Amino acid sequence: MRSSRLPQVEDGPVMPPKRSRGVNPPISYQIIVRGELSRRYRTAFEGMTLVVGNGQTTITGPVRDQTHLHGLLDRVGDFGLELVSVKATSAQPASETANGT
Repeated sequence: MRSSRLPQVEDGPVMPPKRSRGVNPPISYQIIVRGELSRRYRTAFEGMTLVVGNGQTTITGPVRDQTHLHGLLDRVGDFGLELVSVKATSAQPASETANGT
């Protein structure tokens, strides 16, 4: 007979992950890739700002949740780009300016 109870650990039951869609504000992230990306990449990173210089591209903008972040990182990998760094820069999106430069 199957038990409907959660598995036990030393400090108590294991809690399923909380899903809080739409509750938390987006977090601004800075993703840096090696190489200076052309303008054609703007559509692939829609809603993000791309800044090119010094042999790398900085992709900055609001990220809604972990799924969105992983989607952006998957896109970086799909294009064969070398990931240099990923950093949360603030709890609120910095400034929502037009894409690209």
